[in-house]
Amino acid sequence: MAKIIIPTPLRKFTDNTSIFETTGNTVQEAIEQLAHAHNGLERHLFDDSRNIRSFIRVYLGEDDINSLQKGATTVASNAIISIVPAIAGGSI
Repeated sequence: MAKIIIPTPLRKFTDNTSIFETTGNTVQEAIEQLAHAHNGLERHLFDDSRNIRSFIRVYLGEDDINSLQKGATTVASNAIISIVPAIAGGSI
């Protein structure tokens, strides 16, 4: 099964789970499975059109899915998917 690495800021919605195993055939399906398994994640990961939010970066291995086929990117059974939420704020 492919694995999704859950970033620390989102782990409060996954009972502190850091890895989710998925059978999704595409990145979109894999992340939808994650959101379905953990209530509260959906609004942080998807916009109103069910697309992955623009400020969320998703990597398949080392590749940003935006440079591949976005949510339609095929996921191999041994793939590692990483979710990287944007972090902003602070001042100098």
